[in-house]
Amino acid sequence: MGKITIAVDGYSSCGKSTLSNNLAHALGYAYIDTGAMYRAVTLHCMDKGIISQEKFSVDGIITALASIKLEFHFNKISDKSEIYLNGKDVEKEIRSMEVASLVSRVSAIHEVRVQMINQQREMGKLGGVVMDGRDIGTTVFPHAELKIFMTAREDVRIQRRKLEMESKGIKVSEEEVRKNIHQRDQDDTTRKESPLRQAEDALVLDNSNLTREEQLVMALGWAKERM
Repeated sequence: MGKITIAVDGYSSCGKSTLSNNLAHALGYAYIDTGAMYRAVTLHCMDKGIISQEKFSVDGIITALASIKLEFHFNKISDKSEIYLNGKDVEKEIRSMEVASLVSRVSAIHEVRVQMINQQREMGKLGGVVMDGRDIGTTVFPHAELKIFMTAREDVRIQRRKLEMESKGIKVSEEEVRKNIHQRDQDDTTRKESPLRQAEDALVLDNSNLTREEQLVMALGWAKERM
């Protein structure tokens, strides 16, 4: 059975990471969370004082790229791939509201996208990978054998995001989550560099009323048809 490349795109808080991780595990593939890569770049720039809610230095971000090394390591305890920034596990830190509020602006920068896309293509060049993000099926792997575009109702996305953050010990109001999701949707779909859009040959997976098991069965069926 040949190994394929699976691209999973969609809006924030649609469960892309959950599906992609579970799908990769079921197939014995590698899982790459590209959103985590952009979040890690954002976290690094925040820690270095390059960006904040009051300050945003594009030149500073571009310069900082040379000092950023990103890697994914599989955590046997959590059963998930986790991102390391310059040798440090930052999986929890990148999920904060502060990072979420700035990551779309960082990911819209041409130089940032070029560097991340090059890394992503290198990670997935041999196939046998499930990669999720905003532009995987349109820009990173336009010839992926399987493209999935995920979506869900806004109220479902808000509740999922809120529960996710609370499970990590991050207190956040429903209104804060709603505003963040609205802003990220706006930023992701209108940016000049690789905007979020559905690839023409992508299969749409609306998981508003699906369990994790149900959406996995659906995605596995699509994958096996293409192997």
